[in-house]
Amino acid sequence: MKIQGKSVLITGACSGIGKIMARRCLEKGAKEVIIWDINEEAIAATVKELSALGKVYGHKADISSPESIDAAAEATKATCGPVDILINNAGIITNNKVFSEQTDKDIDRTFDINTKGAMFVTLRFLKDMQERGTGHICNITSSAGMLALPKMSLYAASKWAAIGWSESLRIELGREKSPVKVTTIAPYFINTGMFDGIHSFFRILPPEEVARKVIRAIEWNLGYRGINFPSHFIRLMQGIFPYRWFNFVFGDICGLYTVMNHFTGRKA
Repeated sequence: MKIQGKSVLITGACSGIGKIMARRCLEKGAKEVIIWDINEEAIAATVKELSALGKVYGHKADISSPESIDAAAEATKATCGPVDILINNAGIITNNKVFSEQTDKDIDRTFDINTKGAMFVTLRFLKDMQERGTGHICNITSSAGMLALPKMSLYAASKWAAIGWSESLRIELGREKSPVKVTTIAPYFINTGMFDGIHSFFRILPPEEVARKVIRAIEWNLGYRGINFPSHFIRLMQGIFPYRWFNFVFGDICGLYTVMNHFTGRKA
């Protein structure tokens, strides 16, 4: 789907790749970009910064709350009309504790934002897209949704669920021959501050590069895009290697199983 002339809604768009994608959409001639975030001050600052490039609107939305999403969706439709492209980008990682040290609150918060939030938001716009016969939904997940790592059990589980839902939605719409497209994005660690402190054998991705590839995937109507490309082969490697070999090569030699040991995350 072309970005030019389209109305684009991005959740979690006041920082990281969300903000960069908002900027790139405006540079590509989007009719308008709607920013959803939970931080009102950040929304105001981002709208002011990007308004020089085109029409930008901002609405406060806590995507873990259906009531908050309803209010933001109503405000968006009243201000901008129908949304052509929805990018479910908002996400969190709560800590680097082992599972036995997690709390009920940690579990709920992780799934409420990383999994259920994208579902809640999509429900508010999908039927409109189907009725109009056009639309694109892009869900930003993670390669952790295919390759589980120690000390990120909640994040990995929430992203596995997000990938399963996103892929199921894509198949459902495809079998219905719906013109609404779905793209699932699964990037490796991105250098946005969200994963500060990690030590990785593999290259940590520059946010500009990831944002560019996400927008390109939408433009090309790709069903799935791993970033970088070798992540497409995670499942293949897991199928080829016995567990013991896989754990040794990727977990021990490549250090993936210790990558979260020094995690600090984004500073508030």
